[in-house]
Amino acid sequence: MKIIILAGGKGTRLWPISRESFPKQFLKLNDEKSLLQQTVERFLVGRSSSDVVIVTNNDYHYLVKSQVKVICPALADQIIIEPQQKNTAPAIVFALKHLQEKQGLSEKEVVLVSSSDYWVSSREKFQEAITKACAVAAEGKIVTFGVKPYKPETGYGYIQVNLSNPAEVYPVIAFVEKPSLELAEQYVKSGEYFWNSGIFAFSIETFWKELQQHSPILFQQAQGDLENLTSQFAELPNCSIDFEMMEKSKNISVIPFDFHWSDVGTWDTIFEVMNKDHHQNVKIGNVHTIDTKNSLVIGDKRLISLVGLEDMVVVETEDALFIGKKGESQRVKGLVEELRKRGNKETQEHLTTHRPWGYYKVLESGPRYKVKRILVDPQQTLSLQMHYHRSEHWIVVKGAAKVTIGEDVQMVHENQSIYVPKGQTHRIENPGKVPLELIEVQVGEYLGEDDIVRFDDVYGRAPAHAPM
Repeated sequence: MKIIILAGGKGTRLWPISRESFPKQFLKLNDEKSLLQQTVERFLVGRSSSDVVIVTNNDYHYLVKSQVKVICPALADQIIIEPQQKNTAPAIVFALKHLQEKQGLSEKEVVLVSSSDYWVSSREKFQEAITKACAVAAEGKIVTFGVKPYKPETGYGYIQVNLSNPAEVYPVIAFVEKPSLELAEQYVKSGEYFWNSGIFAFSIETFWKELQQHSPILFQQAQGDLENLTSQFAELPNCSIDFEMMEKSKNISVIPFDFHWSDVGTWDTIFEVMNKDHHQNVKIGNVHTIDTKNSLVIGDKRLISLVGLEDMVVVETEDALFIGKKGESQRVKGLVEELRKRGNKETQEHLTTHRPWGYYKVLESGPRYKVKRILVDPQQTLSLQMHYHRSEHWIVVKGAAKVTIGEDVQMVHENQSIYVPKGQTHRIENPGKVPLELIEVQVGEYLGEDDIVRFDDVYGRAPAHAPM
């Protein structure tokens, strides 16, 4: 069995921690590992890294790579980059074409497709369900996994199944879109519905047959070799695999998860899976509460104090604060859309911005100046670049930097500084074995991240105006 992990989504429902530049799959929620890292570990149990591939896009490629290298260095070479960010159907088509052409998979090979950002209570039972699915999929079925609903949830899709004959695998009657609360209550009461986990398995042969039958246009666009598909990828419809195939097929079976599964997609579901104190509060960070019950409070740097509150969600980051009522967290997505229309940059990125070479954090900014803390990972280097509108001052606070300014190359050590004039080509490298930290002070009439002309880049980013 081959595993395809989809890691290119832009989550908005966990704002303000999740941002477009750093979405949910990369978050570490009360755990030392991110949701992506936990998913990867789950699938590596009893499998070689060559059995797992991760599909993402250019925006998240280096975030995925840096996180999976911590778990399994070999997996960093198993990342498939979509030519353009799209929904799940084109992503899966592209990944399958890649696996068939690059790894020579036969059409009888069973493939399991999984998102990268969910939580399960039992790895052992999860593996048992995966093993069952592999056997059923090998017989020509598409297998999906259902979660027995324990409450009416309007944020999940549902699967109606035939329960007339108790079994470990059930035939699907219908897929149902996210319902109203009234319908969700009926589904839970009937006992005939499962939540759709969005994880499914099939043989490659079955997938192409079903796609040809239910999505002939997409199937036709996917013909030819990988090079042709790559060149035509922008023309593929931006659609989900649920809409294109799963909701139409009559060849689907459900294996129930008999353990707790959550997509941890809202602050309410985060609250459900977190450990709670004796007042049923989830508290992360520098948090102090008095007479506060049944609340989720997540802090960053500041002290957060609550008195006499109940059923609250409070989430604080360096540049944003969200306060809401438990049970209303599905509305965060709409809130983010409103903020985006207003042009609030807080919906796009954090003050800390991750790059292939490390990260930078904006410490202070004002008219004609900006101050950053920059961390460059060992053996990493920024692009050779130039700015039209700003000069830069660098002060090394830890490690040693190899600095190129024009034709001059020199080492800059801790507590030393160097000046980069406006319009001069320059580059920072960390040749050492410890992280390089420096303070950068930018001065100029325009300090936007797009004021960069890139001449050379070891990460293959286009030599153009783009973030450094």
